[in-house]
Amino acid sequence: MLHKVLMDKVGSQAARLMSSDLGQPAADLEKQVKALLQSALARLDVVSREEFETQQTVLLRTRERLEALEKRVAELENKE
Repeated sequence: MLHKVLMDKVGSQAARLMSSDLGQPAADLEKQVKALLQSALARLDVVSREEFETQQTVLLRTRERLEALEKRVAELENKE
């Protein structure tokens, strides 16, 4: 719900920028819209693709180690 409210706010601010600055060069307008979007995204609970992939790799290695340890424990229990 918060995401929708935030995106609605960004959309309305972008529309306001575009309607009020028609004489402004396109590069300046693009810079303002990018800054507006970066500000909105900074408020969201998101991570970069790089951070996501790093955490995904860590999780995979952790899962593999856990499975190996579980197998080892089962082998040790079977010896008793």
